[in-house]
Formats: sequence, C-alpha cells, structure tokens
Amino acid sequence: MKEIIQYLEGFATEERVELFEKVIDNRTKYLTVVLEDIYQAQNASAVLRSCDCFGIQDVHIIENRNSFNVHREIAMGSSKWLTLNKYNEQENNTRQALRELKSQGYRIVATSPHENDVYLQDLDLSKGKAAIIFGTELTGISDIVKEEADEFIKVPMYGFTESFNISVCASLVMQDLATRIRKENLPWQLSDQEKDELKFEWLKKSIRSSDRIIEQWEEANKQQKTI
Repeated sequence: MKEIIQYLEGFATEERVELFEKVIDNRTKYLTVVLEDIYQAQNASAVLRSCDCFGIQDVHIIENRNSFNVHREIAMGSSKWLTLNKYNEQENNTRQALRELKSQGYRIVATSPHENDVYLQDLDLSKGKAAIIFGTELTGISDIVKEEADEFIKVPMYGFTESFNISVCASLVMQDLATRIRKENLPWQLSDQEKDELKFEWLKKSIRSSDRIIEQWEEANKQQKTI
C-alpha cells in the first residue's frame, strides 16, 4: 500500500499531504461514536463536525425508524473525512450494531441517567476501547441499548433543564474523553496499517479522477512484472 500512497501523493500538493499526516497522527479509534435513530439533520451533522474536531474517526449510524441525513452547511465537509458505518438492513439494527462493536473489542457506554451510571469524568478509560452511544432526540437510548450497554454515563447539570441537546451532549462528552485518552497515556493512536489505509482513502477523495489514476498505476505494475 505504501507504494500506491507514494504515487498518489504526486498528484496532491505538499501542503495537503503534510496536513493529512498531521491530522492522521491525531486520529483515534480508541473511542467511537454511535448514533441511534437521530432524525434531525442539524443534530446529526453537528455531531459529525465534533467527531472530526476531536479526532474520532469512526461513527456508527443506526437507522431503525429514521434515515440519517447530513446538513452540509452544519457538517462543513466533516463527513468526507470520517468513516461512517451504517446499520439499516436488519429488522433490529441496534442489536446488530452493538454486537458488531462488541466483537471488535468495544465496551458499550450509553449516555443516559441510570441507576448504575457514573459522571462523565469518572468513566475509567483504562479499561479499554469505548463506543459511546447517543439516543434519539426525544426519548434517548432504546430499551435494547439499556439491555446491552456495559456502562452508563451522564454529564453533570446544575439547572432546571433535565437534558442537553444531543449535539451539545456529544460535544461535551467527546471533549472530555478525547482529552483524557491523550493525557492518560493510553494506546489511542491508529496503528501504522490504519494510518496508511486512512491516508489512502483521503488521497482518493481529494484527487480528481483518482480511480482512473489508480487503475493506470495497477496496469503499469502488471506490465512491469511480466517483463
């Protein structure tokens, strides 16, 4: 993969390549965000923008009753640089998503006041990778998430209002956790392979006619091998 990456870099500016490397060094999959049935495009897009700002690469989108739509003006192009994983083909997409995340080694952390919850700042990040779930705007997380979740967190509040807007809640949670995984010296960075894969994807997205360029490179390599 390094060879094709090096080849594609020749079609991008030096500044763009340096920016990719800088951003990739700050990307993480130690934390991932899960959005369950978000129906307001403004909220969904604001969450994606925050994920990009805080370096969280993967976002998992559960579509049961509501389709996930991006509001371009709010997202500000952030979705282009994130890895969006959608779950919308099963009768119960929530359960499928959670089990897939658990198979990848994530513990399921739901954002909801609960009898066994802890405050955000008390979540033990040293226990391993965490998938943070945010529920739909009106009713919050589903009963399935409550059944499947390993832990529950809540953001401290001191006013009359009982909850934050979902995009605000997500931003507060990500700011705290993304900062702490770095300060606590946890293995939050991408592996070398993950960095290469991400850089390859970003180069493809930013270079005009990248598919044709890659095909030409592959064809040239085949011809060299037959000589």
